[in-house]
Amino acid sequence: MLRSAQVVAVALAWTVSGPATALAEEITVFAASSLTDAMAEIEERFEAATGHDLVVSLAGSSALARQIQQGAPADIFISASPDWMDALQADGLLEPGTRFDLLENSIVLITSEGGMEPVDIGPGFDLGAMIGDGPLAMALVDAVPAGIYGKAALESLGLWADVSGRVAQADNVRAALAFVSAGEAPFGIVYATDALAEETVSVVGRFPKDTHPPIVYPVAEVANRDSESAAAFMDYLRGSEAREVFERQGFVVLPD
Repeated sequence: MLRSAQVVAVALAWTVSGPATALAEEITVFAASSLTDAMAEIEERFEAATGHDLVVSLAGSSALARQIQQGAPADIFISASPDWMDALQADGLLEPGTRFDLLENSIVLITSEGGMEPVDIGPGFDLGAMIGDGPLAMALVDAVPAGIYGKAALESLGLWADVSGRVAQADNVRAALAFVSAGEAPFGIVYATDALAEETVSVVGRFPKDTHPPIVYPVAEVANRDSESAAAFMDYLRGSEAREVFERQGFVVLPD
């Protein structure tokens, strides 16, 4: 059951529906909102293969990390930023030895206006002139990874001071994508994978990797929630089926 969550209160429970699923368990996964489409497909495939019930709660990585800090019963956390995973690790909230880097992503400038020629984002790029009165849709620039990466890229290019007053901040990257898709913002900065997921937007330009920190998605089991079913899902994330889903959604799957 896929849930888009700002507030999560899910209890771990045994599910018993017959002899074939007598050992089935519920696994609660907190995942960054940019993983929405990938996790929907992985949920379906994993449940069919194992009989376990995968409960996926989606939100900005910062919101999910804070919920875990407050005791929310997540079994696994997939973050769009190493920083939030580092914070949980520093608090002793991760199961030792379970953390690994799963995916990489990139950030792009998108629009819903048709017929626009691609631009080269680099020194001398006049984003302010392009967006005009704006707004420029972004995830929260001081809290949500996509917004943090986007702000870092704009600062690196010397563009932030010019456009910061025209930025419309959204709770997460999918909300920023929705602003552009609905025509509420002519341009936005989102992950490349988000742009692929929405047919009504197109990529205008790609931000060079050296303008922002590496966009890495770490995953780990939450402390004191260790179970065979959670370990099985961690193994599944490393397997060929999950790799195929992630790559088709535009992610780069990192080697073990």
